[in-house]
Amino acid sequence: MATVTVRRVIAAPIGEVFDWCATTTNYTRTRFVLRARLARPGAGAAYGVGAVRVHTWLIGWFRERITSYHPPYDFDYTVDRSFPPARHELGRMTFTEVDGGTLVVWETAFRLPAPFGDAFARVVGAPVIGHVFGRILAAADRALTAGAGGPRGRVPGEPPTALR
Repeated sequence: MATVTVRRVIAAPIGEVFDWCATTTNYTRTRFVLRARLARPGAGAAYGVGAVRVHTWLIGWFRERITSYHPPYDFDYTVDRSFPPARHELGRMTFTEVDGGTLVVWETAFRLPAPFGDAFARVVGAPVIGHVFGRILAAADRALTAGAGGPRGRVPGEPPTALR
């Protein structure tokens, strides 16, 4: 299994950061996400529990379902289908108010069902996914802090992506 964790502080209010990150169509503000759409709205909120999000990245296609939704603090999702095929074990974004803005922590864990799939997932898949997550959060930072002063970017003292 491969686990990816990306952390970034965005100099914007927690509610704005949560809403931007929950809205899947924003992900196309990076060159790595080609298409993103809400295929089915969730219960009580467009991106709430039961919502289905579909993403086409340069590296593949992902159909996600929101499984937990607690604005503006966190949401969980699972990848129900993907190409290339993967077994998704965790998808979570958490949001915490910190000095200077909002700390976003994006985590995912997955397996590739192939010979040497776990090794390939750790060596190739996790760094690529971590990079794309980082680019999406950088796009959120640009969109939400345009013209704002103050600290921006990754959490001080931590690498932008942690792989396990």
